[in-house]
Amino acid sequence: MLIVTTDTVPGKEIIEVKGLVKGSSVRCKNIGRDIGASFKNLVGGELNGYNEMLTEARQIAIGRMVDEAKGMGANAIVGLRLMSSAVMAGAAEMVAYGTAVVINE
Repeated sequence: MLIVTTDTVPGKEIIEVKGLVKGSSVRCKNIGRDIGASFKNLVGGELNGYNEMLTEARQIAIGRMVDEAKGMGANAIVGLRLMSSAVMAGAAEMVAYGTAVVINE
């Protein structure tokens, strides 16, 4: 499945627009990550545990979006956007959305 953030695919023609597709994942941190993050707040630096959590959430959300697009008969997704938000303390939602299309091969 070809996925682009642009509204068109260079060198390809959009033959049919299938519609909006989306996928989401809500992930929470574990106590070990939370304790590690508290220490990082004191000294500064990258929060690797959170980074891994969000990377995994992105992969899951995009995978679910692709599954929805395939179910609609699409072979590409244009206009990919990612959004994240805090759902509650220690939990974040990642949403991937775009437009499922059929492009010429």
